[in-house]
Amino acid sequence: MRKNTFTMISLVLVMFLLITACSTGSSAQTEPETKAPQEEQATNETEPKNETSTPEMDFDMGGRTIKVVAWWNMEMTDSNPDNIQRIENLEALKKKHNFNIEYISIDFGEYQEKVVASLMAGEPLGDIVRLGKSYAIPALTKQDLLWPVDEYTKNDKVFNQKTTNQYMQYEGRGYGFTEDQSSFISGIFYNRTLMQELGMKPLQEYVDEDQWNWDTFIEVAKKANKDRNNDGKLDTWGLAQRGLLEPVLYSNEASLTNGDKQNLDDPKTKEALSFVSRMATEQVGRASEGGDWTEPATFFRQGNTLMYSGAMYEIEGIKTDMQDYDIGFLPFPKGPSATAYHSGESQYQALTIPKAVEHPEQLMYIWEKINEIDSIYDYPGQSTLETHLADEADIENARTVADGMLVLDHNTFPSLPFWDFNGELVDGVSVSTVIEKYKAPFQAAINEVYKPKK
Repeated sequence: MRKNTFTMISLVLVMFLLITACSTGSSAQTEPETKAPQEEQATNETEPKNETSTPEMDFDMGGRTIKVVAWWNMEMTDSNPDNIQRIENLEALKKKHNFNIEYISIDFGEYQEKVVASLMAGEPLGDIVRLGKSYAIPALTKQDLLWPVDEYTKNDKVFNQKTTNQYMQYEGRGYGFTEDQSSFISGIFYNRTLMQELGMKPLQEYVDEDQWNWDTFIEVAKKANKDRNNDGKLDTWGLAQRGLLEPVLYSNEASLTNGDKQNLDDPKTKEALSFVSRMATEQVGRASEGGDWTEPATFFRQGNTLMYSGAMYEIEGIKTDMQDYDIGFLPFPKGPSATAYHSGESQYQALTIPKAVEHPEQLMYIWEKINEIDSIYDYPGQSTLETHLADEADIENARTVADGMLVLDHNTFPSLPFWDFNGELVDGVSVSTVIEKYKAPFQAAINEVYKPKK
């Protein structure tokens, strides 16, 4: 948080009075030598030094224009105090290092094709380019088209260390970076109003008791599947959807692929697949009524479905459409092999620097110093969470899953038949049959990327 100006002024006045009082004695002339270190210590205590910050660099970029490319306009606006600091930093850096900056936005529908083509041609569209991990690693890194940046991202007050050192890794080097310290948040939205109408145990208690797991999840969902008007049909449901393969995988710390190998025989993955199959065969979730992929969210908004597995970017729309309901947030329930609650991301993206761009160290330094600010927020995403989640437990749940975010890699392989695989599980085909059928196609899809035929 920003330093308290009143407190600092008070501290200075107290020190001044102490020095003045001591100076009335015969040893007054020697006192400055002993008091200065104490003053320095007080300053150090209130202003801790960031040991990971890159030392000041002196270079002239000769009027160069740094181009920043993404599928939206990344130009900063003065929408909050943090961004105002960043803009001020940028203006000072532009004068000192003699450069300009341009933000380029390319339509998402054609983004990947255009950006990758430019990299392959050795003529990148920008100096700093946002790329999806699924098509950058290993496809671009193994062709030496991107600079490794891990030596420039040591400043943990600016750079998200997981992005560079975990999510965007290839053969021990980090190729992506971001100043965004927040994580993708996903989990279970639930209708507290409906929960109370049904006389159910508060769902937060399962989390508080460390009993929010796959078994209690199914138990809760089934309890909410009710025919309340006795017409022979359900009119409330426990869960808005049936196909939840990805969240089930990350909730058990499992994956379909692991590097350049299919991972279907891994015990954690088998547990996850068995749970997806169980939810389908026991008809836990609300059945489709022929809608598209947005149907589960529509079901939840009707107010007659207790739980919906979704992402935090949906919360504003949910709250707008459900103003008469109290909406809570829970982690996705923990699998039997998991050590913590998790959110998950299968389309992760980050900033990169093309290999054709000169002086990556200067670009990384500038990005660091733009974002080296004294944030007014206590934690990443605070404004969003506190705006849309009224309950402290909901906020803590969101922060917990963010801390445990995992990145799944199966979308790295264009030919991997994910939806066919998922469809057979949901249709009730036995897990062992599905695994045996898809091991070879999965590995073939992986080999297309990691070991292409020459």
